[in-house]
Amino acid sequence: MSHELDKLRSIISLDSELNKIQDEDILLERILLEARRVVGADAGSIYVVQDGHLVIKYAQNDTLQSALPAGQKLIYKIFTVPLTSDSVSGYAAVTGEPVNIDDVYQIPEDTPYRFDSSYDRLSGYRSSSMLAVPLKTNTGDIVGVIQVINKCGEGEDTDPFNHDDEMLVLHFASNATVALQRAQMTRAILLRMIRMAELRDPKETGPHVNRVAGYSVELYDAWASRRGIPRDEIDRTRDSLRMAAMLHDVGKVAVSDTILKKPGRFTEEEFLVMQQHTWQGARLFSNRQSNFDELAQIVALNHHENWDGTGYPGWVDYETGKPLEPADGNGAAGRGKKGEEIPIFGRIVSIADVYDALLSRRVYKEPWSETETLDELRSLQGTKFDPELLDIFFEILPSIRTITDKYLREE
Repeated sequence: MSHELDKLRSIISLDSELNKIQDEDILLERILLEARRVVGADAGSIYVVQDGHLVIKYAQNDTLQSALPAGQKLIYKIFTVPLTSDSVSGYAAVTGEPVNIDDVYQIPEDTPYRFDSSYDRLSGYRSSSMLAVPLKTNTGDIVGVIQVINKCGEGEDTDPFNHDDEMLVLHFASNATVALQRAQMTRAILLRMIRMAELRDPKETGPHVNRVAGYSVELYDAWASRRGIPRDEIDRTRDSLRMAAMLHDVGKVAVSDTILKKPGRFTEEEFLVMQQHTWQGARLFSNRQSNFDELAQIVALNHHENWDGTGYPGWVDYETGKPLEPADGNGAAGRGKKGEEIPIFGRIVSIADVYDALLSRRVYKEPWSETETLDELRSLQGTKFDPELLDIFFEILPSIRTITDKYLREE
């Protein structure tokens, strides 16, 4: 009994932690991790209800992860499940009740749902015990499903999830749903800001900024892990960085339509006007209230700086756009920031933004192939891009591709 009380206390203490996470994706990943930890599950998935389907947002699997090289993340296939009672997760969502199965390969024939074994066949994994719990609001609406798989037993054995496990995850899911609703509201506000920018610049779409944000978080995570930055600091920064990266070009609302929507090359004068979107975006976060505001300002101001110092806007007062004479001697008026003078978050978003822009269709170009895009990034290593960060980008390319697939479906 004391062990179960300890678990319950742990869940209650998580409430305040989850409520500190503002970004929807970061929160979903954490919810799944903690749900698995509470009941000792080896694997699991988390789904969100979208357009009449359950869309998988994250999948985790300790057994498969342990077989990968250090630093490499598990890659999972992005897929959707119809919001019907035919599948385990679908049944939990439709009925609003948990589904607890001792062995998914021994489901009785008269049961209304079935287990899809295709993932097991593709991955070489063997699912057995499974617990699917709906994420239900206080008004009874289902916003998603947590599905945990294979409760770890003695040695390599798998145990069934018991009634206490079911109650613990239900309690956790109830609290997590409140945090998720708040994070979804925050995401909706950010996307409204993006749509406002999209009215001015058709390139600033929701899928584009979500991809740039996703790439940026993966790149930061790998870079920070290499440097031994504590995990709790990485997690806090990932949350703020993802939202900040979504708003990297929000300053374009201050640029003329004539320039933003021009299909051809800019004149020198037009390009100088376009450059103003960096410091104009930074101005929006002048009255900083949080770590997010600080990162959003850094990203907006610095994501067009180049490693070799040829970028923009350089050393400027972000309130006026006028060149600065830095008192500390780290920069000079009239030139771009160079090397590590560029904040790390600006260097990260620069790679993410260019990668996605090259892969995407624009009014002035067709999308480049992945091979062409990667070749171009390599050609800019050490001139436009931080050499170390670009090496890390190529190391985590499988994770980058997963993000591309995830958000291409929204276009």
